[in-house]
Amino acid sequence: MTQSIQAYTGDRLAQARALAGLTDEALRVRAITAARDKAFEDLWALTLAYLSSDTSAGVKLSPHTLRAYRKGVQVLVEHAGANAWNLLHPGRREPSLFVASLTASGLKPATVQARVAAAGALYRALRWAGATDADPFADVKRPKDRTKGVVKNPPYRADFVQAMLTEADVQEQVLLLLLTHAGLRIAEALAVEWEHVDLGRRRLLVAHGKGDKARIVPLSARLREALGALQAERVAAPGSGGRVLSFRAYSTAYERLQRLALRCGMVQEFRGFHAGRKYAGTQLYAAVKDFTRVAGFLGHEQVDTTRRYVELPEDDLDDVVEGFR
Repeated sequence: MTQSIQAYTGDRLAQARALAGLTDEALRVRAITAARDKAFEDLWALTLAYLSSDTSAGVKLSPHTLRAYRKGVQVLVEHAGANAWNLLHPGRREPSLFVASLTASGLKPATVQARVAAAGALYRALRWAGATDADPFADVKRPKDRTKGVVKNPPYRADFVQAMLTEADVQEQVLLLLLTHAGLRIAEALAVEWEHVDLGRRRLLVAHGKGDKARIVPLSARLREALGALQAERVAAPGSGGRVLSFRAYSTAYERLQRLALRCGMVQEFRGFHAGRKYAGTQLYAAVKDFTRVAGFLGHEQVDTTRRYVELPEDDLDDVVEGFR
């Protein structure tokens, strides 16, 4: 995401066209050759072309998702090379052994599931190219993670958020507040433009939501104040473009917040971006006690997803039960 979204998706679409534009036979031969040679870069290019042109998400797949897919394809290709797989005609038990080897290596269930999802995407791409009819991961059992997501990666605590905001510069404040007050995903936060911000009506248009769905979220007083301060800085520095944040790369945003946590003496508490989004969801649920409203705020299609974001107090039923007759 070092470029604009249009350039970023345009590059991927151009790459997809380069493969999808081949004749059926040329594409099939290229895919067969890549699978035979276990050529990771060629297989990833094929997978990326398929994901970009023949899936519902298309070129809107986030960089984070693509990194996970790329890593999963790489792991599968390396495993196939080490275990003499025929990628186009894998043995009936080989996919299950692959999943078992991932689990045995100590990977968390969620990571194993991501690797298997990437392997499935590779085989969908190979079928798309006409290289094979194999669907080896269709019925493979995947490990289940019994630990709730909100337990594995809970929301940030209020003292951490306040300490970070106190030490942050104005851009870092805006980024933090877009996560912890507006409940945005990191890709959504990095994509916010000034035309999306309505300080007068206290609203923000999330124009590039997951699955290309837009939504409107309210702006807290503190976020409006930070946006106003940043806007004043931009007036004094013309030519900075339409984006609210000057940095657009996921890695840059991560490094800035990590360094901020280090300055605060709280680097051990820093756990990336999603814990900030969970902080927003938890704060909102505590106020409205309505998962449906919180789901709309966070941009979730399913309320069950929202339940995994909200941390409920362990004693929230104590007073209710106390009054039982």
